[in-house]
Amino acid sequence: MFQQKKLLLPTESLLMTYPKISGKKVLVTGGAGFIGSNLIHDLLQNANQVVCLDNFSTGKEKNIAPFLSNKNFIFVKGDIRNPGDCKKVVDGIDIVLQQAALGSVPRSLNDPFTTNEVNVSGFLNMLIAARDAKVKRFVYAASSSTYGDSKVMPKTEDVIGKPLSPYAVTKYVNELYAHVFGLNYGMEIIGLRYFNVYGRNQDPDGAYAAAIPKFIKSFMNHESPVINGDGTNSRDFTYIDNVIQMNHLAALTTNKKAIGEVFNTAVGEQADLNHLISLLKNHLGNFDPAIKNVEVRYGPERAGDIPHSLASIDKAKSLLNYNPSHNLAKGIKESVKWYWENLR
Repeated sequence: MFQQKKLLLPTESLLMTYPKISGKKVLVTGGAGFIGSNLIHDLLQNANQVVCLDNFSTGKEKNIAPFLSNKNFIFVKGDIRNPGDCKKVVDGIDIVLQQAALGSVPRSLNDPFTTNEVNVSGFLNMLIAARDAKVKRFVYAASSSTYGDSKVMPKTEDVIGKPLSPYAVTKYVNELYAHVFGLNYGMEIIGLRYFNVYGRNQDPDGAYAAAIPKFIKSFMNHESPVINGDGTNSRDFTYIDNVIQMNHLAALTTNKKAIGEVFNTAVGEQADLNHLISLLKNHLGNFDPAIKNVEVRYGPERAGDIPHSLASIDKAKSLLNYNPSHNLAKGIKESVKWYWENLR
C-alpha cells in the first residue's frame, strides 16, 4: 500500500546554475499536478509570488499542501474551461506557465471530447485571458506527440508528421493557436514539447499513470510490471529538473529568435523499455535485493503510441542556452531514491 510520508523535497539538482525566474508574479496552471507542483516548489525557492490554478481533476491536493502556509503562494480552485476563472487568475501576472491539460493518449482515445474541451478550449481561454491582461510572457506545455507518424530521427522542431491520437491533435492545435496569438496580438509565447517526463511527485496510481512510476511501484511490491509490446519501443525519457530548467529559460530569454518558437524539452538520449527496466531493477535492488529477481510481463502494443522517440535539443541549446542537468541514468537514480523514501 503506497502512502506518501514526506512531500516534495529539494534535491541537489535544483541547485544547478542557470538563469531563474526571481521576484516575479507567476501563474502556474495545473499547479497541483506532477510538473506544476515541481515548478511551484522551485519558483517559491527563488523569491517569486506564485498563483496556482487547478481543479484537481488529475492534480492532487497533497502536491500543493506544503505551499499553503507560504505567504507568497495563492491557490485558486478553478477550471481553464471557465473563462471567468482564467480571467480571475491573470490579474497582475508577469509570467504564465501553462501546464493545465488532460494528458495520456489512452485517455484521449477513450474520451476525445473532454480531452479537446480541456486542451483546446481551455488553452484558448488562457491565451485570451493573458492577452487581455497584457501578460508579458506565456510559456506552455506542448508535447512530443505532435511528431505523430514522422519517422525522422532525431525529432527536430520543424519536421512533424500526422497525429496518431486525439491528444496529439489537441497539442498541435495549441501550437497553432500560440502562433496566431503571437502573430496578431504581439504576445511573447514559447512552447515546450515535453518528451516523456518523469521524476519526484509523479503519481504511480490510476488508469492513466505514466510508465516509470507504475514500474517502480510494481517492483517495490514485488509484482511483475507489464510492458506494452516487446520492450523495444524507445523514448527520450526526460527528468523533471530538465523541464524546470527549460521553463525558466523560456520565461526569461531575451533572444528575439526564441519568441514564438517551440522547443524540444528532452535529453537527446534514446532508451528502450527493456533498458529502462534494467536500470530500475538495478537501482531498486540496492534497497531491496529481491527486486532484481522480479520478472516483467509483456502485453500487446498500445493504440496511438509512437514506436520510437528521440529529440534533437540543438535548437534549445542554441537559442535558450539549454544544458540538461540529468541524463537517464542520473534521473532514474534520483527518482528511485525519492520513491523509496516517500512511497513505502
